[in-house]
Amino acid sequence: MAQVKDDYRSLSGAQKASIFMLALGQDHSSKLFELMEDEEIRELSQTMANLGNVNAVVIERLFVEFADQLSSAGSLVGSYDTTERLLYSSLPQDRVEQIMEEVRGPAGRTMWDKLGNVNEAVLANYFKNEYPQTVAVVLSKLKGEHAARVLSVLPENFAMEVVMRMLRMEAVQKDILDHVEKTLRAEFMTNLARSTRRDAHEMMADIFNSLDRATENRFMTALEDRNREACEKIKQLMFTFDDLARIDSSGIQMLLREIEKDKLALALKGASEELKTLFLDNMSKRAAKMMKEDMEAMGAVRLKDVDEAQSIIVSAAKALADSGEIMISSGGEDDELVY
Repeated sequence: MAQVKDDYRSLSGAQKASIFMLALGQDHSSKLFELMEDEEIRELSQTMANLGNVNAVVIERLFVEFADQLSSAGSLVGSYDTTERLLYSSLPQDRVEQIMEEVRGPAGRTMWDKLGNVNEAVLANYFKNEYPQTVAVVLSKLKGEHAARVLSVLPENFAMEVVMRMLRMEAVQKDILDHVEKTLRAEFMTNLARSTRRDAHEMMADIFNSLDRATENRFMTALEDRNREACEKIKQLMFTFDDLARIDSSGIQMLLREIEKDKLALALKGASEELKTLFLDNMSKRAAKMMKEDMEAMGAVRLKDVDEAQSIIVSAAKALADSGEIMISSGGEDDELVY
């Protein structure tokens, strides 16, 4: 039998990576394997196969150290320049340029699609130093609602200049449009991507959201002992099943259409009375009665199964929120509704 791994200090980098992948589980580790080269997969697989038993304390320390390092460092080593150089070593120039353009710019097939995914405050900050005519050309290519948000945060006098140019604007010649697009691609999109990185606490919040409740509590407790500030930031960024209480009635009804009834019944078995009431009140009387009967018929259920069901529903809610189909209130004044 392989030797039990109980000395964290003796672990190699490959062993730490292997333990981490095994602890993540099949769903998450498979996504990481898809991003690896064959040689990396072979090395990790060989290491995994020879790990033997790993002490739970070692696993816990690995996760806590990983979270602590990310939270305190605030960034990872790497840049667009180093990535580009790495790609050039194995891919042709045109392929590298295509990949880096997609990496650097926000999602979208065309430049105008990409601009549509850039926050209006970021766009306005860039536009205020441009000619009003240039801004008018760009806004004319964006969707009306996004252009409106950009105009609303531009300085008022400048915004009116842009509006007047848009009113007088005729068909834009293709060479002018191509020049504007090229400039935006070279100056704005590249600088935007280089100045934007994902916050480490957000990354850890996503990882902790994917842990089962017992493991999450264990890591949180350990992390709080080592870095209380980072622990609090991660807690604030995490979205849990209890946070579904911040969704309004129309949002809950939309969520109900996206999730399987048996998963909801299982999730509500471990929910607060407030959440049970919220979901049941947004069903028809007949559906609510059937849901209660299903929950009673289940009897005792495993906490692990409840956690998995709640995680599925949370993921569905986040997907709907990200697409703008439902709103998850943060509790601030900006979220108050007017009827």
